[in-house]
Amino acid sequence: MSTLTDIEKRYLERLLGMGGGYVLDFSDNTYSEFFNKHRIDIHGSKYQTYGTSKAKKMRSFWEQEPDPIVGKVLSEMMDSYVASCELSGAEIDKPVLEKGRSAVDRLLGKQGRTASAPTESSFLDTEFTIPNIGKLPIDAPVVPVVEKRLTEARVALKAGANLSVIFLCGSVLEAVLLGAAQKHPAKFNNSKASPTTSAGSVKKFHEWSLAQFIDVACDIGVLKPDIKKFGHGLRDFRNYIHPYQQLMSGFTPDQHTAKVCFQVLKAALADLAGER
Repeated sequence: MSTLTDIEKRYLERLLGMGGGYVLDFSDNTYSEFFNKHRIDIHGSKYQTYGTSKAKKMRSFWEQEPDPIVGKVLSEMMDSYVASCELSGAEIDKPVLEKGRSAVDRLLGKQGRTASAPTESSFLDTEFTIPNIGKLPIDAPVVPVVEKRLTEARVALKAGANLSVIFLCGSVLEAVLLGAAQKHPAKFNNSKASPTTSAGSVKKFHEWSLAQFIDVACDIGVLKPDIKKFGHGLRDFRNYIHPYQQLMSGFTPDQHTAKVCFQVLKAALADLAGER
């Protein structure tokens, strides 16, 4: 079991919005997908000690699992919290977030948050150049399609067509990461972050979501961690294609979100071309 204290749990429950049985804005499906990355069947009977709500399963999870696993999961949960606040325009509860981060650092064996993590502002201020498309791990027939979408993304960004920017950037990055996976299948399939079926086998690449491609690519070192940290809008881009999904998420992309997504795409392409 983890060594989370009662006080730490209270801060974490506040941060993750667990008072009503929920955990952030996760649905049952996205909650399952999130934990599956860590090889955890969160909806299994093992975690129904206190009940079947997502919050009760979370409480059971952090009581049953060891510090390293709980710390890693909670660290990503807090990243999701920050992303949800940024995308919805909600204010981040910084004091509570800091308490949560400190608890996670302790679980992961860190002595303190001494190293300053890159901020979104510093990430946006970094100059990334889109590499020669020929250096990317995609088949030749796909090159002109990618080039056209990159051109359209630039035009859409200038025109303030923010949702279009997210769609175009997400589709380009998904295509390039699929190409990378097809060229290096062993690396992608053997990652601990690779998505699996209910039978425990790794899913076929065409069944992976962009979020899963990003998680695996970061895990095996193909992409740098800042892509995962700041790529929330891109990771969820397919959800926003469906109007009802966008309505349910409360997501309204603005120009800032579009700029972050385009910056993430440029940085990721530079990683994939070996230029960063």
